[in-house]
Amino acid sequence: QVQVVESGGGLVQAGGSLRLSCTVSGLTFENYAMGWFRQAPGEEREGVSCISWSGDYTYYADFVKGRFTISRDNAKNTMYLQMNSLKPEDTAMYYCAPVSMGRSYFVPHPGFGDWGQGTQVTVSS
Repeated sequence: QVQVVESGGGLVQAGGSLRLSCTVSGLTFENYAMGWFRQAPGEEREGVSCISWSGDYTYYADFVKGRFTISRDNAKNTMYLQMNSLKPEDTAMYYCAPVSMGRSYFVPHPGFGDWGQGTQVTVSS
């Protein structure tokens, strides 16, 4: 059974920074592209960023481009999201998942349903 554990969220003022972590077990982490998603209250879940299995290719949604940086450490089965210049509209629960990715899109990997608890990011104005 795949298990994902997100951590690193918190309350920060606008313009501040946070670093999220996602640790995965139950699959061969280095074989999978991984992605970050977020969901604000009353909104649908949206893709934030993803990274190829090797880390060579990354993709960012327009609304975080230039502010967020995704990375991974396959030796630690962990993915990261460095979030800088945070805005109040970044407030959401953040989740990670293995993904299927194209050049300009990504979706949760087919068959993946073991979403974690997420980590809450709250940005005050």
